[in-house]
Amino acid sequence: MTSGPRELLKDAGLRITAPRIAVLEWLAEHPHATADAVAEGVRARLGSVSTQAVYDVLNACARTGLLRRIEPAGHPARYETRTGDNHHHLVCRDCGRTVDVDCVHGAAPCLEPSDTAGFTVDEAEVLFWGLCPDCRGH
Repeated sequence: MTSGPRELLKDAGLRITAPRIAVLEWLAEHPHATADAVAEGVRARLGSVSTQAVYDVLNACARTGLLRRIEPAGHPARYETRTGDNHHHLVCRDCGRTVDVDCVHGAAPCLEPSDTAGFTVDEAEVLFWGLCPDCRGH
């Protein structure tokens, strides 16, 4: 059974507030949304909430691991509630649409660096780029 937003916030040591609950609920239904899209969605649910308040919630939740921030080059950051599994993303070069791609299995030579330069590697972030079906038709 998955925890609801209240339990997730409490377990992360964050205060339970209406904007935080609304952000987590909205992102669970709209993964890979930009901060502006989240702000618009949260305002539709709660009424007057500042964009800065939404940014603050996104940053606090990303910092504590409740959200994952994805930063595709040349596109606004996107947020999702799917955390804790090293999944990857496929991003449309034109519109920025982003979808989950489960972790690469089998031979994955780019996921292990040839030289760690003394680093302890704990994650590989992979973005696959292409054109989504809608943009491919243009």
